[in-house]
Amino acid sequence: MKNMELLNQINSIVWGPPLLILLMGTGLYLTIRLGLIQVLRLPKALKLIFTAPDEGEGDISSFGALCTALAATVGTGNIVGVATAVQMGGPGALFWMWVAAFFGMATKYSECLLALRFRGTDAAGQVAGGPMHYIEKGMGPKWKPLAIAFAVFGVGVAWFGIGTFAQVNAIVDSVSLTTGISPIWTGSVITILVAVITIGGLKSISKVAEKLVPFMAVFYVILCGAILGAHFDKLPEAINLVIQSAFTTTAATGGFAGATIMLAIQSGVARGIFSNESGLGSAPIAAAAAQTKEPVRQGLVSMTGTFIDTIVICTLTGLSVVITGAWQVEGLEGVQVTTYAFQNGLPFSNQFCAAVLMICLVFFAFTTILGWDYYGE
Repeated sequence: MKNMELLNQINSIVWGPPLLILLMGTGLYLTIRLGLIQVLRLPKALKLIFTAPDEGEGDISSFGALCTALAATVGTGNIVGVATAVQMGGPGALFWMWVAAFFGMATKYSECLLALRFRGTDAAGQVAGGPMHYIEKGMGPKWKPLAIAFAVFGVGVAWFGIGTFAQVNAIVDSVSLTTGISPIWTGSVITILVAVITIGGLKSISKVAEKLVPFMAVFYVILCGAILGAHFDKLPEAINLVIQSAFTTTAATGGFAGATIMLAIQSGVARGIFSNESGLGSAPIAAAAAQTKEPVRQGLVSMTGTFIDTIVICTLTGLSVVITGAWQVEGLEGVQVTTYAFQNGLPFSNQFCAAVLMICLVFFAFTTILGWDYYGE
């Protein structure tokens, strides 16, 4: 228990006001300097997803680079993380996720543009880029220790953090809870599938991501859309609650312990960054491999990743949790909150709803493992 208390204390410090100010402040600064690019250039960015020409150096298509980045970002944070944020910080946490994503789009554009601008070729002849490259090439050799530090911490995240442990844990827990299958068997299957795909390198990962990511995203959007459609009369009230709770203390109701404005901000921004990874430096690694001559073009395409991940998918999860009252139910944690929302929001049996959510979670988490395998390498 002492270890958990220590980790929670570290977590509170890491995700405290200094980091929140740094993340949001950087996004605000880039938004101003780039002339509100996430609003004025969003239509063009969305169009480029499907029309950007594949030209110039690179190992994968522009669309493949986006799907690979989305594979890593659309994960447990979209299902479990959003539910946890709303449960801890109240409905207002969803509003602060929107704010973090809005400014994060400018950050994502900037970091992915830099990845293309300063990319190079590794010893194996493959295109390589990302923060560890543009820190050294863009800021100068004297900053190489910082580039090395990013690489070391990046491997740590891929190995112990977002990239593996959190995703595998979510898969085995969900499968075990829904089907009763032993974690040993689930873990073995994951290991074999991941090995088969990643041994083929980035092109293999990209091909799988191009097929899985659009399918799983559309499937999940349809399910959440069905929940909101079934409770359409409550939707205006839910949105109003989200906005009001973002600026006022949320009173304790049901199993909800109440939340201050600061807790709503902290929960929303932290879970939002965990989900869309804007400013984390991961997406630029995939963007650098895109076949394009225009860094700006790929920066715009990459920017849509944050929009799709948070403004679309996380919003649907959050509103589903709020509109069904799942965030107030006592005794529920993590994926159980979203499961409750599905079971009480969709006109199907509880077993069917749980199975459908399990499938979504497995796909989301599995593709995240694939994306972070490439980042770690």
